[in-house]
Amino acid sequence: MSRPPGEPIRVALVDDQPLVRMGLATLVAAEPGLALAGEAGDGREGLALVRRTTPDVVLCDIRMPVLDGLGMLAAVAADPALAGVRVVMLTTFELDEYVFEALRGGASGFLLKDAEPTAILDAVRVVAEGGSLLAPSVTRTVIDHFGATRPERPHPRLGDLTEREREILGWVATGMSNAEIAAALVVSPETVRTHVSRAMVKLQARDRAQLVVFAIESGLRRA
Repeated sequence: MSRPPGEPIRVALVDDQPLVRMGLATLVAAEPGLALAGEAGDGREGLALVRRTTPDVVLCDIRMPVLDGLGMLAAVAADPALAGVRVVMLTTFELDEYVFEALRGGASGFLLKDAEPTAILDAVRVVAEGGSLLAPSVTRTVIDHFGATRPERPHPRLGDLTEREREILGWVATGMSNAEIAAALVVSPETVRTHVSRAMVKLQARDRAQLVVFAIESGLRRA
């Protein structure tokens, strides 16, 4: 979603724990360039909030009453009017069983609830600009764990990729950045970025997080 120049990144908070919401709300409200779009205490209220305010980024708890984070995410992903909304899942546990399903369902990444304030603020900015939260080692641990336990389901458009794009996609599935992949392959970061962008278009991935899921499910993840 493209914001007019100078407009703040609008953030919605959805969590059933009032203290968590209060802390995040205070953090967002005090940060230059960010604005609080609203708060909700469960997934149903959160979905109504997102539909009403169309924020840039939603920080959403995975486990909530009434409608959990996965249910809310599915509804957001299925609504064309919310195509520009990016959802970041909040979880208490590094290996939460829902994390991989959240990534598969369209989440742009996830954060631990005890993450440092600077990490949360950085995450909001990264996701608002179309990036995803795949660099932290904890995310790679989750991808490793859940990717290894899921049966392969090759993407129907996998055959549209060139051999080089498939190779790059395998590297992307490790959670490495473009710069890290470029260093491993001894090519320029721009070359990697071009292949990643083409793969995203061909596979119709909304962001890098979803591209990683497609790669894992298609069996392209490097050992």
